[in-house]
Amino acid sequence: MTDTIFAKIIRKEIPADILYEDEHCLAFRDIAPQAPTHFLVIPKKPIPKLADADDSDEPLLGHLLIIAKHVAETEGLEKGYRVVINTSDDGGQTVDHLHLHVLGGRAMTWPPG
Repeated sequence: MTDTIFAKIIRKEIPADILYEDEHCLAFRDIAPQAPTHFLVIPKKPIPKLADADDSDEPLLGHLLIIAKHVAETEGLEKGYRVVINTSDDGGQTVDHLHLHVLGGRAMTWPPG
């Protein structure tokens, strides 16, 4: 995996507005928010995209979703939120490090994009 901006955030080489951190993941505010509340949850394990995850990553992937839920609660998103995982170019992924976008603070429309 290339040395992505997310890897640099994990190593604290680039500052981020960190909302949560543990030994498995990091959650921080998106620098280009697409909703009033927009944060990312990333694994510390370098998985380039969801398609690269394997069966052994199942506990980590579940952990990412649980942390997304907890941070959403902390951020006051009780009216709802959207969790998005973009995968590869056609999926809109721009950083080759698996990440969950959590968006809230306004009504979401469908279909997205």
